[in-house]
Amino acid sequence: MMASILLRYAAAFTLMTAAPAWAQTAPKPAAAPAELPAGEADPALWVVKDKDTTIYLFGTIHVLKPGLSWFDEAVKTAFDKSGEVVLEIPMPTPEQAQAAVMKSAVNVTGPKLSEKLPAAERPAYAKAVADAGLPAGALEQLDPWFAASTLTLLTLQKQGYDPASGAEQAISQAAKAAGKPLTGLETLDQQFGFFDSLSDAAQVTFLTETIKELPTAGQSIDKMVDQWRRGDPDALAATMNEEMTVSPELKRVLLTDRNARWAKWIEERMKRPGTVFVAVGAGHLAGSGSVQDALKRYKLRATRVKY
Repeated sequence: MMASILLRYAAAFTLMTAAPAWAQTAPKPAAAPAELPAGEADPALWVVKDKDTTIYLFGTIHVLKPGLSWFDEAVKTAFDKSGEVVLEIPMPTPEQAQAAVMKSAVNVTGPKLSEKLPAAERPAYAKAVADAGLPAGALEQLDPWFAASTLTLLTLQKQGYDPASGAEQAISQAAKAAGKPLTGLETLDQQFGFFDSLSDAAQVTFLTETIKELPTAGQSIDKMVDQWRRGDPDALAATMNEEMTVSPELKRVLLTDRNARWAKWIEERMKRPGTVFVAVGAGHLAGSGSVQDALKRYKLRATRVKY
């Protein structure tokens, strides 16, 4: 579903859309399926290595419920062994986030967001805004892609998902506490630019499909998190790739092109010695067209770490 696109590609959305006062929702306690003890997770981890370079690849979920224990065992061991940490983007400050929103997601000159939507879709949009607890005109100056992210995050917060519990937040804090260099594969402006560069038609489709799926967003994200915590990337790929048939443009801009660039970055980094912990959205490390697939171009193999 469209919510999975937002979780996969927008690590910074949680900071940006959680900032306004009207977006704050108290999280509910986490609930875990029975396959693992309550509150525990064993997400997938891969490693690419040669004689003097080791790069760990860890797939994250950008928004999680509080209380889920995943930063332990093999994941923590790999992190501790690493001399540097790389995320999709370094977690921005609120000031940086606000500047990026104003640059790439806000349209103050018009037309209004509702005017960009087909007339038949406007009642559903108005209902989604009201259901989110927002004033009727709250999103009218936002681009469609960012309005979709806002509505999705507010919906997930009502389901108990807490932006502060996302994997990137924990990894960033641990890296800073350990004094490890922390960098990003992309900048915040680049990541926002991917969405902002989408055609008007793709953005409107993104928003309208998101609105249709909001009533079941909680169940869908629960399913993805369950697959992630059980370390089942094949099932996760099947779930997260369902929406890719909606727009080939979305898949190219937000998934395959980026995976190819990240694989090239890994190929270049393998030329220098050291151990690196790379953490990106789990969807980038699952299924056809994944980073692991893209690495084959450079005759590099990502091996699953057993634990």
